[in-house]
Amino acid sequence: MRAPFRLIGGVLVAALLTQVTACGSIFYPDRRGQIDGKIDPAIAALDAVGLLFYIIPGLIAFAVDFATGAIYFEPGRTAQVAPEKLKDAIGADGKVDNHKLQTILESELGRSFPLDDPRLIQHKGSAQQLAMFGLQPAA
Repeated sequence: MRAPFRLIGGVLVAALLTQVTACGSIFYPDRRGQIDGKIDPAIAALDAVGLLFYIIPGLIAFAVDFATGAIYFEPGRTAQVAPEKLKDAIGADGKVDNHKLQTILESELGRSFPLDDPRLIQHKGSAQQLAMFGLQPAA
């Protein structure tokens, strides 16, 4: 009769320990020790999942990641690409070449994005955005 209680207790303790640990500290231990920076949205989202299940472990995950600095991007590293580098992906007619854009994003961010996916939703830019890149809007 004691064995099932120990088994259930062990599973419960393991489940609580996994909920209490912070995602940034687990996935990126080399980021610990930072004081500030840009917040990594992926780590913040994973910590927020803890809030959905239980409030206290989610708050502890955020607190540990902020206290250790593991929630911040590495210094000099962001998830953004400078607009000047994206200029090569825009043609003379103002249309974006997805193949060139994908090459730029892979080289800058080190990640692959499926820009040829048929489910991708593309939005049209404004004349002000084109003027920012020095391009003339074409109708």
